[in-house]
Amino acid sequence: MAGGARVARVALVGANGHGRWHRRAISALQDAGRVRLVALVDTRPIEPEPAAPVPADTRIFTDHRAMLAEVAPDVVVICTPPHTHLPIARDAVTAGADLLLEKPPVLSTAEHEELAGALVSTGRVAQVGFQALGSAALTALTEAVTSGRLGTVTGIATVAAWQRPDAYYARAPWAGRRSLDGRPVLDGALANPLAHAVMQCLAVAEVVGGAPLAPASIEVERYRVRPIEVDDTAVLRVRPRHGPPIVAAVTLAGEDFVAGEVIVTGSAGRAVLEYPTDRLLLPGDAAPRAVPGRRGLLENLLAHRADPRLPLIAPLARTAPFTDVLTALQAAPEPTLLGGRLVDAVGEGPQRVLRIRGVNAVLRRAAERGALPSESDVEWAVPPWRADLTVPPGWAD
Repeated sequence: MAGGARVARVALVGANGHGRWHRRAISALQDAGRVRLVALVDTRPIEPEPAAPVPADTRIFTDHRAMLAEVAPDVVVICTPPHTHLPIARDAVTAGADLLLEKPPVLSTAEHEELAGALVSTGRVAQVGFQALGSAALTALTEAVTSGRLGTVTGIATVAAWQRPDAYYARAPWAGRRSLDGRPVLDGALANPLAHAVMQCLAVAEVVGGAPLAPASIEVERYRVRPIEVDDTAVLRVRPRHGPPIVAAVTLAGEDFVAGEVIVTGSAGRAVLEYPTDRLLLPGDAAPRAVPGRRGLLENLLAHRADPRLPLIAPLARTAPFTDVLTALQAAPEPTLLGGRLVDAVGEGPQRVLRIRGVNAVLRRAAERGALPSESDVEWAVPPWRADLTVPPGWAD
């Protein structure tokens, strides 16, 4: 690894959109003398970011391959559409760079294995952009699990209810698509905006089972309120080979906002982590409490480069169970379209939001009971799609 006291040369591929968040994080580290932003790459003109002005000596490119050849960065941050991650990541590690790769890192187990092989053959590392894994609140939750405060864990679930307007699905050619130009995209609620909710549950399951979760079966009910190809509402149930089931009940067509809760139920009590806000309720607590402190993923990657004994927060290997879920979703049928009196609209034009009447209660019940909507007599629910994984993708006995 590159390391020591040397200031890391960082390039960002995908500098617009969410890339502006990464520019702010890089700027703070540059001000602290930890990194130097050597290049920005985007196919469109670079958008201004007042909180992180582009340094005068930062080079601008429209092609990542030209950037790698001319700049040779130590670290490449990749914040491009998910279906473009693998080729860019492969090029970057071959050029000698370590990665901070936005979630979802790849879209199938085959891609995961290919990228893992590229990391081994080049000796590079990849940190995946599941930033909530660096939360002190998540650490407090997992410590409560391992110390026995919850007793025997019997269920892990998450519930989240967000809203996305029409403009969200017009943001890019790949928005709301299952595939584009013959490549998987999977821009649905489970795979992209609410991927953090799923990954938080998988992280808890990893602690409960003592190893990354190996799915035995995956069931999913997927719904949509728009003419898109993916889910905006879904309930996923993963039954691991060892340990309790995991349920993720999420929507982008919610009635009321639920930021995202991870619910861990045990024989001695229940814990609830609101992961976007780092608020945690443990058995015996009178009310949720804020648990401040998040380790930045780029900062952690820099520390690992300097001393490989310091573990990465979100190495690629830790995300294998999440990729197993995406692999299953690729084989699932198109989501069921909901409409009529079940769906209402709020707002106009690009900011119009569609909401499913009663969906928050349906999702909350699924998370609390570990049951799919079709198992709870929800009128609009359809039977789940199921994948039985005799040998789970990416795993072996």
